[in-house]
Amino acid sequence: MRRPFLTATWRHLLMINYEVDPALLRPYVPRGTELDLWNGRTFVSVVGFQFLHTRVRGLAIPGHQNFPEVNLRFYLKREDSRGIRRGVAFIQELVPRPAIALVARWVYNEKYRAVPMRAGVQAPQPTDWAPGSVSYEWKSGGRWHTLKAGVAGEPSLAVPDSEPWFITEHYWGYAQQRDGSTVEYEVEHPPWRVWQPTSLELDRELPAHYGAPFVETLRQPPTSVFVAEGSEVCVYPGRSLDLS
Repeated sequence: MRRPFLTATWRHLLMINYEVDPALLRPYVPRGTELDLWNGRTFVSVVGFQFLHTRVRGLAIPGHQNFPEVNLRFYLKREDSRGIRRGVAFIQELVPRPAIALVARWVYNEKYRAVPMRAGVQAPQPTDWAPGSVSYEWKSGGRWHTLKAGVAGEPSLAVPDSEPWFITEHYWGYAQQRDGSTVEYEVEHPPWRVWQPTSLELDRELPAHYGAPFVETLRQPPTSVFVAEGSEVCVYPGRSLDLS
């Protein structure tokens, strides 16, 4: 049996999605993969979520089990003899612990950065219709940046072939290595239920945070926003793709 490298619970994923010119992403596409499009459109997503009950090779590391993450990601696919694998690659990932960033860079060469962070989650109460909210904040450039959405009611599974379905139905990760090769790793979880937000608060400096290539994209209104309920996840050890 395969043993996961990492197990955790991912909860309350605030997913803010933007259509992007594919030419902007091509320099970031790992070898052996290609951009995955939905209805001919290419997307990037700003995602904030809770990492909970984290274990690395079965070990719970004190002070590193529960923390927020905010990332900027895009969508890829790779075809081989077993079919099409749909996955994601990351432009930047923010976490609050330097050790987490160090391990992720070392194991997968992922683009992690450690900054002060905080999260606020109030789950909605469908029984009495009490609304909830999710917020993720990080400190950079001497100020706090915020992503926040209101939610209410019960989440439901994304409609097949909808934009939320496309965004969530990617179960592989791809990371370009320092030598130009590509590592592929599987992320296993069940399909997620989602809430449509009742409100949205985006930091006005969000576009500038990700640098010049993404300023114009992130200044546009998002094409969709939703909050995924999340689940337990297993992240398996990566393997280098044979690109010969």
